Amino acid sequence: MSQRVFVVVGAKGGVGATTIAVKLIEQLPAPAERVIVDADLSGRRSVAVLYDARTELDVERVPGSVGIVRSKAGPFVMELARTHEDAFIQNADSVVEAIERLPEDAVIVVDAPQPFAAAVRPFIARAAKIVVITEPTLFGVGAARSMLSAMDRFGIPDARIAFVLNDVRASGELRRIDIERTLRVTVSAELPNERDRRFAKTFAAFAGVLAASPIFQTLGNLRQSTEKPIGDRRERRAEAATLTPTPGARNDVRPALPPSQSSAAVDELKTALHALILTRIDFFTAGRADTDAQKHAELRDQIDKIATDFLATRTDVKTAEEVARIRREVIEEALGLGPLESLLHDEEVTEIMVNGHDNIFVERHGRVERTTKRFVDDRQVRLVIERIIAPLGRRLDESSPMVDARMADGSRVNAVIEPLSIDGPTLTIRRFGTKRMHVRDLILAGAVTEAVVDFLRAAVEARQNILVSGGTGSGKTTLLNALSSFIPRAERILTIEDVAELKLEQPHVVRLEARPPNLEGTGGVTIRDLVRNALRMRPDRIVIGECRGSEALDMLQAMNTGHDGSLTTIHANSARDALSRVETMVLMSGFELPLRAIRQQVSSAINLVIQVARLRDGSRRVTGVSEVIGMEGDVISMQELLKYQQHGMSAQGKVVGELEVTGVQPNCLKRFADLGVVFDPGMFNSAPRQDLAWSR
Repeated sequence: MSQRVFVVVGAKGGVGATTIAVKLIEQLPAPAERVIVDADLSGRRSVAVLYDARTELDVERVPGSVGIVRSKAGPFVMELARTHEDAFIQNADSVVEAIERLPEDAVIVVDAPQPFAAAVRPFIARAAKIVVITEPTLFGVGAARSMLSAMDRFGIPDARIAFVLNDVRASGELRRIDIERTLRVTVSAELPNERDRRFAKTFAAFAGVLAASPIFQTLGNLRQSTEKPIGDRRERRAEAATLTPTPGARNDVRPALPPSQSSAAVDELKTALHALILTRIDFFTAGRADTDAQKHAELRDQIDKIATDFLATRTDVKTAEEVARIRREVIEEALGLGPLESLLHDEEVTEIMVNGHDNIFVERHGRVERTTKRFVDDRQVRLVIERIIAPLGRRLDESSPMVDARMADGSRVNAVIEPLSIDGPTLTIRRFGTKRMHVRDLILAGAVTEAVVDFLRAAVEARQNILVSGGTGSGKTTLLNALSSFIPRAERILTIEDVAELKLEQPHVVRLEARPPNLEGTGGVTIRDLVRNALRMRPDRIVIGECRGSEALDMLQAMNTGHDGSLTTIHANSARDALSRVETMVLMSGFELPLRAIRQQVSSAINLVIQVARLRDGSRRVTGVSEVIGMEGDVISMQELLKYQQHGMSAQGKVVGELEVTGVQPNCLKRFADLGVVFDPGMFNSAPRQDLAWSR
């Protein structure tokens, strides 16, 4: 078996080519030795430092020669240039001699600069695959276009190129299909940020594809536009020299070491740099740089120059890799959402709360914690808020100091500024994962049991009107999403929301979203307007994301006029409070209806109330299921079917408890039987713990 060579090259600086090269050499299967080649001719020696090979390299070797050394714990490290001076005297002959000293069955990964210097071309000639790394941005695609053009001039066929998008985000600038159409390439892999939990699995799959590639080149083969056998070393060197670099290209790419967690010192450094940038550039009057490609490029260049000049004066930044990483992160933050950028890419963060410029909290796994992140001042917070709401046509000023909005990824945003917010601007971002939570996920998380899910499934199929009740952040929308999966696929479903959050999987879904008034205070469309209009759209089911106003009356009328099987949520601490809130919201509609008439509407419209709660340990659970059974005099009669019984806390600080039946037989079981809905009522045959039927 011959050597297997893989060349990794970034279309531009800062796209993570070195990180990919390091991970490839560690994951690719190797029958013999592994060799990572640092082909950066600047003498920065990032790979040697990474593998702690500094003390083992031959410091006395002849300048211009190629050093090969076994690292302390890892592959062989080959350096084409120990110093900057080596770059001027390095040649292809010495590189070929070094390659021939390597084991025959070695796997070789080359961290190559762009453009390809003469000393790198022997690896290009032998490469099984040339992995081109870029990012899914306008700048990344522009750089990749130049790179692919240069490789085409080198005579490198498309079959030897693996095109990889790195640091792919859900809210990225460009989609894969657009990039493939523009560059006329096939994207081999889309890698998320290295700190993303999906990175390891995605990268392993990509490495597996490379390892299984059938087009490995042997040591004696050189592929041009057509393949031909190569003779002795002299002929091979001559042919390698025919590869010419792109005219006018620069060889100044700084490889980026794998990102590490920012220390407090780095955070302070970045904060100081942000403050300097804000004094030099007025982002409020700079225009919409995120929608104007030319303006975006100009701002990026300005920020890059400011950052480069600033970091050049700092003695606390030790390496070129640190400089490159900090500069890249500051540019992303300055043109993005500042210190919130990294939090928005953390899948464990479900809520971000900014209380003034120096207090940023997040919620992870149901627990709120303070972060070390901070803005430079309140002005930067206002700038970030403007960046979020401006594309949505919303405004935030003294005449309109509160705003609700929805980001492109579906996250819900609320912002309040002075004079309402006394201690500076506040920003709250409720994040929703890109992955839809299914019923099975809720069961695995312990939020509900399989038996209860089966009962709720039967209730949805039997077209019971269901009200999901709970406090803020208790999981109401998540449960509503899960319950909607039980709606038959043949039915026409209308969803109505203030801020679109629901993600239904059925094919026949119409999504409606309310609209606030425009700058003149006109043109607003309320939830109530949408509910009224929905009745004219021939819905089989109506799903209202949250009922919190006068639309409650229209919702009850819809449920009572043939649109049964509807679902909605409401903020309330118990089933009793949920019905009280519905009554209050009906009174808000402006109709002077007798209380008994309202309660009659409620009792005939709502069938089940599901109570959810966030417990002390941050977990979210279904804590009760109650059934509305009618009127007794002037009050609504209900019976509790299931109730959560807490038995204490575990040694790990987790709530211990279970959802138990009360022993009451649901009235809806008869409806299940009448409609032919399959359900085993055995779960309700247990002896009751106590009589939990009650009236209100």
